[in-house]
Amino acid sequence: MTSTHAVKTAQLRQAAEDAFAEEIAALRESDDRPRPPNWQMSPQAVVTYLLGGRLASGFEVSPKYIGDRRLMEVAVATLATDRALLLLGVPGTAKSWVSEHLAAAICGTSRLIVQGTAGTSEEAIRYGWNYALLLAKGPSREAVVASPIMRAMNEGRIARVEELTRIPSETQDSFITVLSEKTLPIPELNEEVTVRPDGLFSTALAEDVAAYGRTAADISADLRTRYKDVLRAPRVTVVVHSFAPNRIYVAGEVNSPGEFVTVGPNLTVVQAIARAGGVRLAGARSSIFVIRRGPGDVPQALR
Repeated sequence: MTSTHAVKTAQLRQAAEDAFAEEIAALRESDDRPRPPNWQMSPQAVVTYLLGGRLASGFEVSPKYIGDRRLMEVAVATLATDRALLLLGVPGTAKSWVSEHLAAAICGTSRLIVQGTAGTSEEAIRYGWNYALLLAKGPSREAVVASPIMRAMNEGRIARVEELTRIPSETQDSFITVLSEKTLPIPELNEEVTVRPDGLFSTALAEDVAAYGRTAADISADLRTRYKDVLRAPRVTVVVHSFAPNRIYVAGEVNSPGEFVTVGPNLTVVQAIARAGGVRLAGARSSIFVIRRGPGDVPQALR
């Protein structure tokens, strides 16, 4: 006869958001100051979380950092102004400790972290690929393996990079676009779409975008506006790859009546008649008219 007992695995160390969950919850509940976008508490409350203090309710917040208050205020203000924060110092000066608690207090998780080493690759900073999906479906969002930095950008959270100076310089260049442009381009996901007969098209992030009667610049501006709901500072360029063929029909007193296919700009009446071999001698040039689609696809006759 055997018996099974649940084995509880000891956790060596809790993340800051778990170890101090009660304090974070108390600060959030009592905090009535304005909060920057995606922050779960105000900058003043973050400083209190780091340095400790007594709340109006009498709850005591333990200090996480003992040192210069002004230094913590500058660190929090830097993040509140949408800048990257670099903590520089000799070993043992609580850089990792402070960054972990900043992330835990501001966005609720300190787990989005890249550990810098001499072997850190560009994929660890930008993104990688699920090669099974890549081979099966080609480049797609489902095949992208997001790095902690990419996840943080998508979710509006803070990513941490430890031991930045240990990362090879050529790999550090991957941060340039992220820090300067606040974007993380994925060139492999450039999309090629076809405009439907109703004059609309759809992309992975936008449905039913109007193309008929608009320039490439107009469509680019529309897509940028739509993408702002899911991307930060999207950069969109629309290029016309090819034109769908137009079919025209020339009938009546012409030498070669029939169907003609043209690609690109529409033909003029004179060009269409020339395609049909010109007007016969019996044809009356004053009786030429054009039938084309009008509003609501209703045929219109133009003389």
